Amino acid sequence: MDNKELLKIAEKAKENAYVPYSKFHVGAALLTKSGKVFTGCNVECASYGGTNCAERTAIFKAVSEGEKEFEKIAITSDNAGETYPCGICRQVILEFGRDIKVVLGESEGEHREMSIQELIPHGFTGADLKK
Repeated sequence: MDNKELLKIAEKAKENAYVPYSKFHVGAALLTKSGKVFTGCNVECASYGGTNCAERTAIFKAVSEGEKEFEKIAITSDNAGETYPCGICRQVILEFGRDIKVVLGESEGEHREMSIQELIPHGFTGADLKK
């Protein structure tokens, strides 16, 4: 699946965002190595700590369905430019591999692709727990 198609799926997922406080819609589409796509949107909560980002929603849905090998994740938002994953989402993406691609969409239809390794170059992983 190409990046533009995955971004279209993320755009559709963005429509389901529950954002009564920030009004900032984010959508994500996660492509697994087996070819399945899992979507996510951000879900806010009055107790802000209970809020979940679109990226983690997609990943948690995939894991709950038995998928743990990911190829790439596309992220789109209401922002005119690119929306990068927050630190917690970067850490969760990294948990599943340093080679996962992150596709950042823009409202103009442009996009940028980079690896999670580029976004969190010195990330903490399970390998660090064994030291």
